[in-house]
Amino acid sequence: MESGSNRTIDPSCMQKPPLAIDIILNLDIFGIILYSVLTFMATVSMLIFIEECIYIYKNVPANKKSVIIWVNGAAPVIGTMSCLGMWIPRATMFTDMTSACYFAIVVFKFLILMLEEVGGDEAFLKRAEKHKLKISTGPCCCCCLCLPHVTITRRTLFLLKLGSFQFALLKIVFTLLSIFLWTNGTFDLSDLTIEGAAIWINPFVGILTITALWPVAMTFMHLRVALRTVKIIPKYAMYQLVLVLSQLQTAIINILALKGTIACTPPFSATTRGYMMSQQLLILEMFIITLVTRLLYRRLYDPLPEEEPEVNEHTKMVSVDSSA
Repeated sequence: MESGSNRTIDPSCMQKPPLAIDIILNLDIFGIILYSVLTFMATVSMLIFIEECIYIYKNVPANKKSVIIWVNGAAPVIGTMSCLGMWIPRATMFTDMTSACYFAIVVFKFLILMLEEVGGDEAFLKRAEKHKLKISTGPCCCCCLCLPHVTITRRTLFLLKLGSFQFALLKIVFTLLSIFLWTNGTFDLSDLTIEGAAIWINPFVGILTITALWPVAMTFMHLRVALRTVKIIPKYAMYQLVLVLSQLQTAIINILALKGTIACTPPFSATTRGYMMSQQLLILEMFIITLVTRLLYRRLYDPLPEEEPEVNEHTKMVSVDSSA
């Protein structure tokens, strides 16, 4: 009986991801159906997004067109990139980076979207004169209930925007840096040693992500009542769901693959199979989110009513006692 250390390992489990033509040639009936259905879903998602862009261009005020298109594009763009990564496994790192860069911009655009829904910066500041901003929110300070409430000024608004914009900018910078290091052979997602570049870049990008999500969460908590009539709560839920699925879910599956929890299935190594599972799940999930998002954003974009605290409860902002 052979010992565990003398087991024969299939050579394909130690190789690079297969080429696209190798995947096509090795597809069985189930694989053909699976790949066809997922490709169809990704295609339909992109077609729905294009149709939605046409609708937004024709029916939405100019100040909201760009941000709504950016936010609407999160799910279909990630789904399309995942489809490309599914068919071309060797491009997975680049498709994931493209999706991550796009979503980094969406984080900032969603903050701008909430401000535009109340009428822009000036309208936001006017509505905020009698209110304070609660900063003890996730993902940074949800447990720090003792933190003081902050008066909303132009400087506060600038810091909120800067907190999200830095992620959109620096994520692209670090993505380009990762690609440059990869061409030099010094960046490898599977290299988790202290000498590897990935172990330094990825945690820093994680910190930037948390820092960017905090201003968005604060703004949402402040405006969730005022923007209830424009369905801001389900919109925020969809934005959060895209974040969790595209970032956290993908990271968990990739870590499991790197640790060997996901078995090798020729012609896919364990790592490649983990990437493929992640891509296939994302296509299905982003397709569903695209359909839901289309329902949420396809509406008449009338101006938000003026705030009347005693009359119209739906236009109230979250108010904090000035003595707090």
